[in-house]
Amino acid sequence: MPTLTVDGIEVTVPAGATVLQACEAAGKEVPRFCYHERLSIAGNCRMCLVEVKPGPPKPQASCALPAADKQEIFTATPMVKKAREGVMEFLLINHPLDCPICDQGGECDLQDQSIAYGKGHSRYHENKRAVTEKYMGPIVKTVMTRCIQCTRCVRFAEEVAGVEEIGALYRGENMQITSYLEKAVTSELSGNVVDLCPVGALTSKPYAFEARPWELKKTYAIDVMDAVGTNIRLDSRGRQVLRALPRINEDVNEEWASDKTRHAVDGLVRGRLDKPYVRVNGKLQPATWGEAFAAIKAVDAGASVAAIAGDLVDCETMYAAKALLGRMGSTLLEGRQTGMAYDVTSLSAVNFNSTIAGIETADAILLVGANVRWEAPLVNTRIRKAVKRGAKVFAIGPEVDLTYPVTWIGNDLGLLGSLPQAVTEAFGKAARPAVIVGGGGLKAGAHGASLKLVDTLGLVKEGWNGYNVLHFSASRMGGLMLGYAQAGGIADVTAAAPKLVFLLGADEVPADKFASAFTVYVGHHGDKGAHGADVILPAAAYTEKPGTYVNLEGRVQRGDRAVFPPGDAREDWAILRALSDVLGHTLPFDTFEAVRAAMIADVPALGDVGALADYGWSVPALDGAASGEIAYPIADFYLTNAIARASETMQRCSSELLHGESYAEAAE
Repeated sequence: MPTLTVDGIEVTVPAGATVLQACEAAGKEVPRFCYHERLSIAGNCRMCLVEVKPGPPKPQASCALPAADKQEIFTATPMVKKAREGVMEFLLINHPLDCPICDQGGECDLQDQSIAYGKGHSRYHENKRAVTEKYMGPIVKTVMTRCIQCTRCVRFAEEVAGVEEIGALYRGENMQITSYLEKAVTSELSGNVVDLCPVGALTSKPYAFEARPWELKKTYAIDVMDAVGTNIRLDSRGRQVLRALPRINEDVNEEWASDKTRHAVDGLVRGRLDKPYVRVNGKLQPATWGEAFAAIKAVDAGASVAAIAGDLVDCETMYAAKALLGRMGSTLLEGRQTGMAYDVTSLSAVNFNSTIAGIETADAILLVGANVRWEAPLVNTRIRKAVKRGAKVFAIGPEVDLTYPVTWIGNDLGLLGSLPQAVTEAFGKAARPAVIVGGGGLKAGAHGASLKLVDTLGLVKEGWNGYNVLHFSASRMGGLMLGYAQAGGIADVTAAAPKLVFLLGADEVPADKFASAFTVYVGHHGDKGAHGADVILPAAAYTEKPGTYVNLEGRVQRGDRAVFPPGDAREDWAILRALSDVLGHTLPFDTFEAVRAAMIADVPALGDVGALADYGWSVPALDGAASGEIAYPIADFYLTNAIARASETMQRCSSELLHGESYAEAAE
């Protein structure tokens, strides 16, 4: 570990660290445009110049210079100051002076660094060059005249997203960054290049000209578009969320977010339920809360009542519904809307035990019915890291492009009982082997057979558990912890023929499942679940209420409310509390804090925020036989829930990126 001095401060850094990292360790700020800690080193912007002794009497790029013992680094000498001013002057030669109309204004690295390290004037009088705009799809807006060729977007597309569709044309001053053949970038992570771009060359197309950063209220929340639990920041103005940005969490999402996480927010203001409805003579009619509650009370259900939790529901909502059903004498709770019925007697056997961060250290991985790229894009980036470190990936299921080399061994669950020799050999040599069972595998009945691999492939070792189940619903693990699972899945609920069914934002339940029951939809969008309901109670979306969520690895996280629900809509727990009074089964809480406290008293693990729930490893005794083909549960990545289906941006992404429709772009 080399020890060096930075402006007289002695620091010791790990072997292989760069001079720039040593400067950061010493608390010294070094400007940069091309360098990013999660991308490979390019060394092409030259903004991070420092003076190094011993060495040539000239400034050197600190991002590409390895730190060495007994080096002396100077970050603020006259030589360094003059060199940085010169670099900034070069960078601004062709940059347009359009900050007042640039969406990056107010959060632009070029603005900040030109003020801090620039000269304040330019000596150049030549005409600035102009670059035509490039089309990159429905997510990314381009103004390439602003581009400073830092190549962050190129490196992200190649190294993190695994979609090599962004690159450079020409050389020198004529260099231009563009997508392949100026087509839309077909990555579900393309929106991250907007955050990476240090200037206004790449900005968010759906957010264009909407607001300035200082106008927005910023709220920390948890994403519900998948089960990863991406940490996000919601930026809102008035009563509308204008954008969602990722927050850094090294254990979960690093600093990335999927395009659905970022851009489904425009669906929050479309197709919303803002008043109660009651079905009269076969047609839904607007009603008051009192009329809606009276219609529910009129159902003589007794204890014949069930609750189905949707994919986006928070734990507090599920707990309030569970408490109401408990007082009515029912335990018919289910969250697996589409018919999955895997065993949940051991939650560790349906958990992502390697953890999201841990899977990137695996050296042999078997995917069983898991389209990881769509079910959990940010787990897919971790597997890409594992592959770069030398991991071998095998897969059972229909072949799809996962952005890294995969050995597809077939689409027959029978293979779990007789794995090819190449698989057993790779796992025999592996120190950290892993199996990932996805939604397709669970649906096809691979749970028991995959658990047999724990012993066969040696998945559980000292300090390592390589058995993983990949969920894709944000509410799944929290729901399982709260008991939202019947032994036979939703089939058990159907077989019980409940007279009254509460759909808690459940939009994926087949319409004929409860045709004879009186259905009450408690949700925020007029989607599939609301269409067949007898009563609709308008609730709050995830941006409009605080809530607790448990991600696929059992990590408990909380989000806050950014805006208020529209119209007469109310928070879910408050709706259930008010309804309990009318039904004569009054719930024992009057505030959200009281709901959360009662929930934690019932399930203490839900109060340990930020920690992984300790399920205690145990393997249930299940039938190890499996056969048949696998079908992936997600048919369209961009339209998996009510909010995404209401989003114009997601609709366009689906039609253009998945179904090949073309869109004419207006000239600007």
